Amino acid sequence: MKNKLVIIGMPGSGKTTVGKLVAEKTGKSFIDLDEFIVEQTEKTILQLFEKGEDHFREIETRACMEIAKRTGLIVSTGGGVIKKPINIKLLGDHGIIVFLDRPVDLIMKDIIVQSRPLLKEGKEKLLTLYEERYELYKKYADEIIINDRTIEEVCTEFITIMNKYEMF
Repeated sequence: MKNKLVIIGMPGSGKTTVGKLVAEKTGKSFIDLDEFIVEQTEKTILQLFEKGEDHFREIETRACMEIAKRTGLIVSTGGGVIKKPINIKLLGDHGIIVFLDRPVDLIMKDIIVQSRPLLKEGKEKLLTLYEERYELYKKYADEIIINDRTIEEVCTEFITIMNKYEMF
């Protein structure tokens, strides 16, 4: 049985915002994977990236191993979690993977790139990441939700998916 809802998608797609609201509406616990990593390592994501992206991805995989053991969660992942297939396997073995697909032009209107380690080079980097990752998000997703509506409408769609997979 699937006992987690795992949200994947680009930085700035709304994974954490939507995930928190879905958790609140359904009474499930919420975990932001990046916040979990910060708590576990006592370092910021930026500090972890200073040792290189590979270093961060190893720590991220260890966090996925820990989250995989837990049940009844809504999990918001970092945008690059899909770069290592083991992460998706760990999270997807007992979870429904939902790609929150926000059109890149809407992300660019919303996002503050300076707060994102991989986007500090600017919005061009966002487009590059989008091109690199988009097909992976689609490949690994059990379900896809387009985030181009109100947060309430998007949350309703998540809850519909949870009902479909009998997650209550």
